[in-house]
Amino acid sequence: MYLHSNDYRFRYTDADFQDIIRPASLLSVMQESACLSADELGFGYKDLKPKNIGFILSNWYVELFRAVGCDEVLTVHTWPIKPKHLIVFRDFELYIGKEKVGVGTSRWCLVDLANFTMLPSSAVFGAVDIEYNDFRSTGFNTWKIPRAADGERTYSKLVSYSDYDHYNHVNNTKYADLLMDAFSPDELKGRWVSKFRVSYIKQCKHGEKIDFYRLLLDDGSWVVEGRCGEDLRVQFHVALSDL
Repeated sequence: MYLHSNDYRFRYTDADFQDIIRPASLLSVMQESACLSADELGFGYKDLKPKNIGFILSNWYVELFRAVGCDEVLTVHTWPIKPKHLIVFRDFELYIGKEKVGVGTSRWCLVDLANFTMLPSSAVFGAVDIEYNDFRSTGFNTWKIPRAADGERTYSKLVSYSDYDHYNHVNNTKYADLLMDAFSPDELKGRWVSKFRVSYIKQCKHGEKIDFYRLLLDDGSWVVEGRCGEDLRVQFHVALSDL
C-alpha cells in the first residue's frame, strides 16, 4: 500500500497564544505532504505546470483527537484515493510518535491555469499509472456547510501580497487564519479546535474586500463565512473543545 510519510517540527510562530498549533499551520504541513506525495507519484506541480494544469483545493476536513503543541514533531501520512470525474481525493493520518492525534481528508480539482476552468480527472490520471489505496482515514463525507446568512459581521480584510500564492489568489491555508480571526483570544482561551472543515467556493483576488460573518449553531459549533459583497467565497465549520 502506497503511503507518503514526512515529519514536521513546528516553529513557535506556528502556534497561537496558548502554544497550540493553529489550523492554518496544520493545513500548511498537510498541503506540503500532499505536494511531496504528488511529486513522488508523477503528478506534482513541476509535472503539471508545463501542461498548464494545476490542482486547487475544494474542501478540507480535519479531526484532531487532542491539541498539538508547538514543541511536538508531527508525522503526516498521506495517500491519494481513486478520483471521480471532477474530484481528486486525498486522505491523511497525523501522528505524534506512535500516538495517532488526528485524521483528515480533502477534495481537489484540476483546472486549466489559463482560465481556471475545471478539467476532468482523466486529464492527468488517465496518463499516470497509480495503484490507489482503498483504505480511508475517516468515514466523513458531509461536505455541505450551513450558511451563516443571519450571522454577525465580525471584520473585513483587503486581500494583499501576503495572502497570495503562485496561482495569484488567496492560498487555501491562509484562509484558515483569516477565518479564525473571527474569534477573539478571550473567546478561544482555554479551548482548542478539535474539528474543522473548509469549503472554497470562489477565488479571492488582490484588492478585493472580504467581509467575515459568523453564526453559532445549536450544537455549539460555529460557521464562519467570507463574502465579497453578496458573493460567498469561503466557508468554515469549526468545533471547539475545552482544554
